[in-house]
Order: sequence, then structure tokens, then C-alpha cells
Amino acid sequence: MASNNHRRSSPDTNGSHSISKKPKLSAPSSSAITVSEIESEFSHHDGSVARINNGSFGSCPSSVISAQHKWQLKYLRQPDHFYFNHLKPAIDNSRSIIKDLVNAQHLDEISIVDNATTAAAIVLQHTAWCFREGKFDKGDIVVMLHYAYGSVKKSMEAYVSRAGGKVIEVPLPFPVTSNEEIVTEFRKALEMGKTDGRKVRLAVIDHVTSMPCVVIPVKELIQICREEGVEQVFVDAAHSIGCTDVDMQEIGADYYTSNLHKWFFCPPSVAFLYSRKNPNTAGAGDLHHPVVSHEYGNGLAVESSWIGTRDYSSQLVVPDVLEFVNRFEGGVEGIKKRNHEAVVEMGEMLAKAWGTHLGSPSHMCASMIMVGLPACLRIHSDSDALKLRTHFRDVFEVEVPIYYRPPRDGEVEPVTGYARISHQIYNKVEDYYKFRDAVNQLVDNGFACALLSN
Repeated sequence: MASNNHRRSSPDTNGSHSISKKPKLSAPSSSAITVSEIESEFSHHDGSVARINNGSFGSCPSSVISAQHKWQLKYLRQPDHFYFNHLKPAIDNSRSIIKDLVNAQHLDEISIVDNATTAAAIVLQHTAWCFREGKFDKGDIVVMLHYAYGSVKKSMEAYVSRAGGKVIEVPLPFPVTSNEEIVTEFRKALEMGKTDGRKVRLAVIDHVTSMPCVVIPVKELIQICREEGVEQVFVDAAHSIGCTDVDMQEIGADYYTSNLHKWFFCPPSVAFLYSRKNPNTAGAGDLHHPVVSHEYGNGLAVESSWIGTRDYSSQLVVPDVLEFVNRFEGGVEGIKKRNHEAVVEMGEMLAKAWGTHLGSPSHMCASMIMVGLPACLRIHSDSDALKLRTHFRDVFEVEVPIYYRPPRDGEVEPVTGYARISHQIYNKVEDYYKFRDAVNQLVDNGFACALLSN
């Protein structure tokens, strides 16, 4: 966690640079944020919408938006002065805070990038170079989870497959009942990858899968990778920081990325990429940003800090975000705990109301959980799921992603549709009651997805 020697650096409207010591991670109860203050911080949200989808785009409080605006004005007031005197120190300050938050050992292990998609491109680009330059043999293996994020799968196609690597997807059950189910399938995939003397060069493991959402036992899977001789491990943890426990020394990955705009209240978009110092790993330290600037060759952190003229303000407000989360009892740890407890409670309430079930046990979710929808809604395809999501938005003013699970052979009246609900500090129980009542109304009216137009 961040130590107390970080400084909050925020420009005032006159262009000067005020500096004060960063508050502690756990706010004293006497200064804890109030309910009315939380409402004020998120008053820019559309109050007519039950926004139970923090997982997709995150949320940013007004105080952080204000801090971002000051950085933007500071740049626009005198861009040359900003570039030569303020940008690099401010980015390094944010990197230093992230380093301590995730328990990295060295500052140069932390790079700030746009989002987890960019980080995945950086790592997989490096893997592709290893294939093209002969460090890896054609046909060597890269393993990924079947529920990997769509853009990561596309990056696999764009980089790894085109360079001669073979990609093996780990099939995962859903609904899932235990970590052991995931571990078993992962071991099978590694065993398959090592047939005919091939080597597994990289494992890409989600920390929290996106859709369906499940917390993956990353530490156990990485330990298996080490035992089985997998050369490198990349954890795609787009949802993790601010949502579940993130500790680089405990997790032990070679590469790890997480967005800061999803669950850590930064404005969009900003993420970090951790690259562990390890001189014994093939190609270690040879990561490069896919957007090449004049900083190429100065290390990934420096390359990422300048990829041309653009708005860097979302990367500079990490100290202000930390100050915001410290207004809550227990800081970010307290927020994570309360969000987890609340989303489990709301998920169980919805499942009981609809006579369905959750997609995973409570210990396999963080601040999001999958809730089965009534089978009578007849969700028969990904297209049905998307149309139903649009229907909830347009007719009921409920924003929630819907997942389609193909039925298994022999299932009778299976639950094939699941809602992924999120809980963040701005949510109220009424948001989930609104969703509950919307589904009940559809059921009472004899609705089925086939009634929705294309």
C-alpha cells in the first residue's frame, strides 16, 4: 500500500504548483465521507437510470474531474512549459503511488498506459517478436482462458497467431462452483500444450473475467505455470485494482495490468502495466509501446509517458483519486469489502425474486456477480442478450449487461441468460429493486426475446 511520503501535486488556476503531503490510506472515522457528500460527488450521473454496470466504464467523482480540469487548463495555458517542467514529474508521482498500491519492488516496473487493451497489445507484440526473431519456435504455445476479453483474443490473432504461435484456449465451466473446476481445466490445457515436445511460452490469465464475471485463482494458476515450465505469465486484470486484492509479490506474474478508471475512480482512460524485473526471463525488459515516439528505447515507462501530443490529464490525477478513497472508512480496502458484501446481497435478492441462482459462489466474485434471469424470457443467442440489454435501457432505464450461456445437452428449461450486476459506492438498493421489478413485469406480461425487433 502507498506510504505517507507521497505528495499530492495539483496545479491551481494561476498555474502555480501547490504541494501537500498525501493523506493516509485509511481515513479517521471523524473525517469519513458522508452519504450526502457521496451523492454530490456523483451528481453528474443521470439520476433517472439505475446504473448497475460500473464494471464496463467505471465512474469518476466530481472532485477528481475538477482536478483533471485544472491539469488540462495548465497544459492549454502554456504547453511548452507544461511539457518541459510538469508532465514527467506528475506522471512519475502517479507511478510511484501505483507502485506502492500494488506492492511492486521497483518504480521502473510500473508503466502508465491508456487501458488494459493497450497493455495486452504491448505484451503480445513482444511475444510476436520472440516468434519472429527465433527466440520461440514456430508452433510453440500460448495459453489463454476461453473467457478472455474479446480485444485480448483479437490481439492474440493479430500478434501471436500471425507470428507462428499456436493459441490454446482453456474451456471454463459456467456456472462455476469452485476454484478446483478452473484449476483442473487449466492443467489439462497445459498438458495439451506440451504434447509433441512443444513449449508453452506464455499463459494469459484473467484475474476477474469480464463476461461472465468470475474471480480466477491467479496465484494458484501461476504456481502451476512455474511448476510446469511455462516461460512467462501475463495477468489481464482489467477490473482488479479497487475491486479485489492486487499484490505483485504475492501474485508473482511476469506482467500484470489493471485499469484505474473502472474501480479506482480515475477518469477514462488510464491503466498500469507491471513488468517484473527478471534478467533470467527471455526478452525481459524488452517491452515497447506500440505507438513509437522519440522516446523509443528508453524503457517502456518512459516510452509510455510520451506517445505524442494528447491529453495526459487522466494519468496525473492518481494522487487526487487516492485522496478521495481515503475519505472512506478503511480506504480502498473498506470500499472493496462493502462493495463485495452489497453485490452479493443484491445478487441473492434478485435470484430469490426470480427463482434462479447465482453464477458463482460469493467467494468467487468481487464487486460484480452473475445472476440468472428467468428461463421464460427465452434468451437463445448473443443477439437476444444484446437486444434485451437495450430493452432494459430504453424502456426501463436500467443499465446492465446480459450474458447468453448456450444450453448443455439434456438440460430442460435451463437458465441461459445472466445479468452481470455491479455495486459501486454511488449505488442504492433502489437501483436493484428497479431491475427486479422490470424483469418481473416482463415475466408477468408473457414477454420473450423473440418479440424484440432486430
